[in-house]
Amino acid sequence: MVASKKKSDKSATKTSAVSKPKSDALKARRAVLKGVNAKGKRKVRTSVRFRRPKTLRTRRQPKYARKSAPKVNKLDKYAIIKHPLTTESAMKKIEDNNTLVFIVDVRANKPKIKLAVKNLYDIKVSKVNTLIRPDGQKKAYVRLTSDQDALDVANKIGII
Repeated sequence: MVASKKKSDKSATKTSAVSKPKSDALKARRAVLKGVNAKGKRKVRTSVRFRRPKTLRTRRQPKYARKSAPKVNKLDKYAIIKHPLTTESAMKKIEDNNTLVFIVDVRANKPKIKLAVKNLYDIKVSKVNTLIRPDGQKKAYVRLTSDQDALDVANKIGII
């Protein structure tokens, strides 16, 4: 009885050994007919325009810096404010409107002028009005806050 069991085990392993290569061959045949990269369905296009797919965009990794030195700020607080204006109308503005008048660089904007005046003269600025004169220079009317006195600041600067 033991011998017959061994025989049947031998025959079972023989059939499975034969079917394994056959199944591998069938898989290979299907792969060859279908193709290994083939997809199930073809994509249906709904638009007449072809839109290029978004692919990976890597950041630039330069081998050397394109600029040898960093850009230097040419408009510092000393370059922005050229000089205070000491005309009669400017003096009237100082006395009546609590406003100082400066000639400034043409490239300077109002926030830069405000910051430069604050840093140079240690005063609080309420607002800045600018205009470009006919001779091409920019004039800035710097209005001080109510707690600051323009006459005192003008004396400290040396206008009066």
